[in-house]
Amino acid sequence: MLELFPEGFEEVDRPDGTELAAYTDAAGEERLWAFFAGARSADVEGGWEDRWRAFHRPVRVGRLWVGPPWEAPPDDALRVVVDPGRAFGTGSHPTTQLCLQALQELDPGPLLDVGCGSGVLSIAAALLGFGPVLGVDVEVPSIEATNDNARANGVGAAVEARLVRVDERLPPADTTVANISLEAVEALPPRIDTRTLVTSGYLASEQPKLPGFRHVDRRVLDGWASDLYRRD
Repeated sequence: MLELFPEGFEEVDRPDGTELAAYTDAAGEERLWAFFAGARSADVEGGWEDRWRAFHRPVRVGRLWVGPPWEAPPDDALRVVVDPGRAFGTGSHPTTQLCLQALQELDPGPLLDVGCGSGVLSIAAALLGFGPVLGVDVEVPSIEATNDNARANGVGAAVEARLVRVDERLPPADTTVANISLEAVEALPPRIDTRTLVTSGYLASEQPKLPGFRHVDRRVLDGWASDLYRRD
């Protein structure tokens, strides 16, 4: 979808999956059908560019504000500005908000962001005083987006993003945050060397099983969960 519609598209979580909606012209519809069998299209009224922008709302989580570049952040906030046309995630998803909240309650130190996506959590961590911050992902666009967004937010010297394999042993860090799938979270224990682990990316009805880690706290928002663990 990023390749087909670099100008942006909507992503909405539904009970039965994730819905992606692109607002485009006839040429874009043709590209969509060529790549995605079974995709649905419908005519929309003029001004869809403004509708797309309205879909991406800023969020305020404690001291942190996360939003797109066309929104004005409050003066008293730590600002994380992310262009939603660049990558995966702008901070509005409940799991991202839960992780942002958890980071503000931890002592700063070296941090590992597993599945860094667009870099929201890595950038927020750097603004909160964590460092050095290393973001890792298995997707090249995520690495590019995190590095670009870190520079755009003035924390390029504190944040580095690196491509890794799914089975690779990861660099040690005092704190690790992983906003990824439940299956990916449960695969982390043998790959990480960390004292504090913040996990999310799964529903409140799910609970990761992490050998070697002690469960400390859980937070829930809009049916999604985040958990805090300490190394035994």
